[in-house]
Amino acid sequence: MGVSGFFGKNNLSGLEVSLDLPEELFAATHFPVKITLVNNRRMLPAFLIRVRIDDKEVFFPFVPPKGADAKFEDFYFPRRGSYSAGSLYLSSVYPFNFFTRYKATQGAYQTLVFPQVKKCGIPGFFENLTARGGERDINKAGYDGEMVSVRTYISGDPSKYIHWKSSAKTGELKTKEFSTLSHQPVIIDFEKVEIRDKEEKISCITYVILKAFRNNIPVGLKMKDTFHKPGLSKTDRTSMLRELALYDGA
Repeated sequence: MGVSGFFGKNNLSGLEVSLDLPEELFAATHFPVKITLVNNRRMLPAFLIRVRIDDKEVFFPFVPPKGADAKFEDFYFPRRGSYSAGSLYLSSVYPFNFFTRYKATQGAYQTLVFPQVKKCGIPGFFENLTARGGERDINKAGYDGEMVSVRTYISGDPSKYIHWKSSAKTGELKTKEFSTLSHQPVIIDFEKVEIRDKEEKISCITYVILKAFRNNIPVGLKMKDTFHKPGLSKTDRTSMLRELALYDGA
């Protein structure tokens, strides 16, 4: 029993667990999380380790000294908002399978989950862009505006954009480069979106914001006393999604 206790206790010492959560998490969406077990001991391997986080359990049969092993586990957050795991537990039946020993470690994670994305349309939102003369060319490489230059062909460029005349002159493939289309800024007023169910409204607005960014449309958000100016940066996008994720209004 003494030998079992000694080896069992040491088998759980010197171990660290890390989680690699995706940079952006959306509610009601399954996603893989990388769970890594690191053995910091210089001499002793780790045997038969189970890592438990909330209702998830991952098994690591063997981790060498000064080594690491990683597993992927499916995670799912049903609702938007802040999430945290208070504790992470390590357990093992090593060495003789008589007892299961446990060890609690640091909190596993603390993260913010953005709203569920539900495909929808806010009446008039995208349609109004055309009515407002919303598109204009900007001097940025793309495939949807006016041709601004000719450059050397890069693998993956659409063949229909090859500039055959320039290619014939230079003896190497050349590609037409176009300006992209930019749109006039648009603001979503949360209170004026006519969807009665709060969560449906938040999910719909989330979808529209993501769609606007994909289409290079500067979008802003007004929610009661908070106003996010229209923009196209990652910071603009994240700040609006965060506002929606934490919204607790009636």
